Amino acid sequence: MSEAAKALYGIIGNPVAHSLSPVMHNTAFEMLDVDAEYTLFPLEADEVKPFFDRLHEEGSPIFGVNVTVPYKEKVLDYIDILSPLAQKLGAVNTIVVSKDRKLTGYNTDAPGFLTHLGQLGFKTEGKRVAIIGAGGSCRAILGTLCMIPERPEAIRIYNRTASRVEALMEDLGERIDLSIVELVHDVDDLNIELADLLVNTTSVGLKEEDPLLVDEENLHSSLLVYDLIYRPARTQLIRAAEERGAQTANGLDMLFYQGVLSLQHWANMELPEEVKSAMKAAIERELAHD
Repeated sequence: MSEAAKALYGIIGNPVAHSLSPVMHNTAFEMLDVDAEYTLFPLEADEVKPFFDRLHEEGSPIFGVNVTVPYKEKVLDYIDILSPLAQKLGAVNTIVVSKDRKLTGYNTDAPGFLTHLGQLGFKTEGKRVAIIGAGGSCRAILGTLCMIPERPEAIRIYNRTASRVEALMEDLGERIDLSIVELVHDVDDLNIELADLLVNTTSVGLKEEDPLLVDEENLHSSLLVYDLIYRPARTQLIRAAEERGAQTANGLDMLFYQGVLSLQHWANMELPEEVKSAMKAAIERELAHD
């Protein structure tokens, strides 16, 4: 197969330079002996539509795409078929492109998050959850926690721009029972001191100079603090939580689990365990270099 005929996969978003998805998926392609490459597609807002126009064109070498901030909701306009979960959540982070250039959208964030919670031994049923954010990842996590049989007792959600959460809840509420969710207008009203799980779905923490989103005095040893950011591996929030004796997790394992599911959608097969292990080892090695 010539270099020009190599199949392309990649991640669209802004920013994407910090993404570990290329090293994870290219490791898998190499192990599976697939002539494909996973790359970065950084897109400005006005470049999204032209990108999808080209994606639909016969002859495009791209056969699969991941979607990250801030386009997980916006790409719905360009998808031909939505999986039932993606339709319920109103957010897509994985796109499969068929040979006839039809686009099918999936959400692998939600099962990736739940799988990692299970690995951490965290039981959601009857728990009190605090969520910060209102983007596509928040949508997936909030919607999923409200849909699963093991629903939390209560979820409080805060975003600096309240109108974004209001719009999110209005949209999700048309398809999902959000009766356990309360929108709060001040971060202190998340009642973190009473919560069992705190999830940061925002990008605050990517930069060293980013502020701490919560009062560290409210963090406690019975709390799981889950920061979706994985680069840096220990954000200011994670460090503050550790100092208060809380259990902590970053988004690396969620990235891994959703990545495995993405690749399985693209390949239409269950990945061998040794490939999954190699994918996990590759992103851990990459992070260790930071």
